[in-house]
Amino acid sequence: MTDRFATTPFGGRSLSHAMFAVQEKTARAREKLANSAGKHPEKWALLRSLTEARAAFFLSDRTIAVLEALLSFYPETQLNGATPLIVFPSNAELSMRTRGMSPATIRRHLAALVETGLIIRRDSPNGKRYARRGETGEIEFAFGFDLSPLALRADEIEAHAVEARDLARAIQRVRSEITIHLRDIAKTVDAGLSEGRPGDWDAYADDLAALSGRVSRHLPLSVLQQRCDGLAYLRVKVEQAYLATLSNEEMSANDSNFEHHIQNSNPDPSFERAQEKGQKQPAAQAGGDMQPGSKVVMTRMRKRLEDARYSRKSGADGGHPVWPGHDRPAPMALEAVLSACPQIRDYARDGIEDWRDLAQTAGLVRSMLGVSPDAWEKALSTMGEITASITIAAILERVDDIRSPGGYLRALTDRAEIGQYSVIPVIKALRGEGRV
Repeated sequence: MTDRFATTPFGGRSLSHAMFAVQEKTARAREKLANSAGKHPEKWALLRSLTEARAAFFLSDRTIAVLEALLSFYPETQLNGATPLIVFPSNAELSMRTRGMSPATIRRHLAALVETGLIIRRDSPNGKRYARRGETGEIEFAFGFDLSPLALRADEIEAHAVEARDLARAIQRVRSEITIHLRDIAKTVDAGLSEGRPGDWDAYADDLAALSGRVSRHLPLSVLQQRCDGLAYLRVKVEQAYLATLSNEEMSANDSNFEHHIQNSNPDPSFERAQEKGQKQPAAQAGGDMQPGSKVVMTRMRKRLEDARYSRKSGADGGHPVWPGHDRPAPMALEAVLSACPQIRDYARDGIEDWRDLAQTAGLVRSMLGVSPDAWEKALSTMGEITASITIAAILERVDDIRSPGGYLRALTDRAEIGQYSVIPVIKALRGEGRV
């Protein structure tokens, strides 16, 4: 069978110049490969590389699935592009190997593969796909899809795959740096505020809030790098401001003393309040004697904090701190939470396998969101560790729509205190099963 056989499409489809150009390019590449000792790529390794580089070829995951089904009909593992590699599956078989994909959808993705130049149509006189065998059983003519262009473009595909892998590593590195910068800046500003150190900490909190927010999976590297550079610059300013307030005794203190210094003892930190501008205040603070800064509110808030700390320290074993409500039953399955809130997985150190992993990850995420330790302690003591962790995961999932995560968590905690908050409708809403 020659390369020029059955080059025009069957039926009403017309021959475009792009289709003809692909066939010409394939014929020349095939001649060049036949005259050299070129390598024959392994089909599944080549498909993996194409999957990594699919953005460069403007292919969707479902188009890759259709190509995978076509490759499964070719019996050999190696793809020798020096000869036509024609497969001729029926629509019914293609649908079976694409997990029940509809014929119309299959035709659309086949057209995308043809337009990209990864396969070539070889249509029979009646448009059916079949092979004609000779007396010895060898295939004389076959009509279907020619996979040889895919094999001939193996070097191009691998080059794009290498670029995609490098880009993915660079994005992951920058995303990790952003997470670390957010955490370090938030904790340093919180320490400056809680310790009452001189400095414009409210301005730093506002700058951090402007650079915080959800780090989307689809942001380009340039945008991520710009945010990372902004956070790195802010981190230098914040750390220098904090170090400038330390005395010689504090600089020479041991680790335990330093840890004692940065402990949050302010029950109503202005760092979080700076992010709550415009946030609706809880009803309990509406009275005239509950204005922030008054003696009444400070006394009440300090008492709540001390009660929470006391209950946290008085665990069942009498030694290790346990959060109140740690032994409360989970309101739902962990899989349901992770299905509705997949973003939190990105911040887990070793994955999330149980509720303890979720709680540890939520503790990291809350600092990244700018939630103060006091707000987190109060949420833990009121809701319980599991419910509070689920709430943080839900806030992370909707962080673009929440002006102040710290203020939002405080409002939910106030609702939980009077029994008007449950995470079940929140998770159902995120899963599309209902509305809050």
